[in-house]
Amino acid sequence: MTTATVIPEAERGRVTQLRVIRSEWIKLRSLRSTLFTLLAAVVAMIGLGFLFSYFTANRWSHLPPQERLAFDPALVSLRGFFLAQLAVGVLGVLVVSGEYATGMIRATLSAVPRRLPVLWAKASVYAAVAWALMTAASLAAFLVGQAALSGHRLQTSLGAPGVPRAVLGAGLYLTGVALIGVALGALIRSTAGGIATLFGVLLVLPVLAAALPSSWFDAINKYLPSTAGQGLVHIQQQPHTLAPWTGFALFCLYALLALAGAAIVLRRRDA
Repeated sequence: MTTATVIPEAERGRVTQLRVIRSEWIKLRSLRSTLFTLLAAVVAMIGLGFLFSYFTANRWSHLPPQERLAFDPALVSLRGFFLAQLAVGVLGVLVVSGEYATGMIRATLSAVPRRLPVLWAKASVYAAVAWALMTAASLAAFLVGQAALSGHRLQTSLGAPGVPRAVLGAGLYLTGVALIGVALGALIRSTAGGIATLFGVLLVLPVLAAALPSSWFDAINKYLPSTAGQGLVHIQQQPHTLAPWTGFALFCLYALLALAGAAIVLRRRDA
């Protein structure tokens, strides 16, 4: 004879972090923009990785000696992360700002009055999805790119020094971009404003830094979010940059500070 477990009425309606995470997972996978944006990121990673590798291999005999000496076969096949970061970051903004645009955020925060579990759930769910998908796309881009380079014997292997870090690092960097996107969506609450700020941080700041005198650029550039985070993808350490894992730790700190700011704003502002 079996005894049915009776769940108390108070427990059935209790809001837990796990339930909020499950709710956010359902929201994320039910949006068409999620599929299309992540698909664009995957296509950018793999497609551009192949194209960069293919054209580099075919132009190899015409490349100047300096470019040949600086050639990094792993980095060439992972170049697609530069475009993929925009798709991943934009979707991160939309994960939060989309609810503000439709007014659905009021229902969400009414169901979860403490508010912060919503932010943690959105960030953790999207970060997990971005990490899994972008790491897989990074590995696929590397394999496809090395196949394109192999005809000219320019390829490297997954077991070569620094290569595993570069391949996994691309996925980790894009995960950090995803978290920054979520934080900006919660901070600014506007899709256009969040995306503009994201592009400014990732793309405009390095350009502005490059316009500074060289001594200032060398001192500032290594601490910029994109420069610090992308160090993992470079096997050959660039001049005037932080060590790969040191730079990534700084990049993670930027993401955590952005999320902390988003948490403060979410607690203090009305929906």
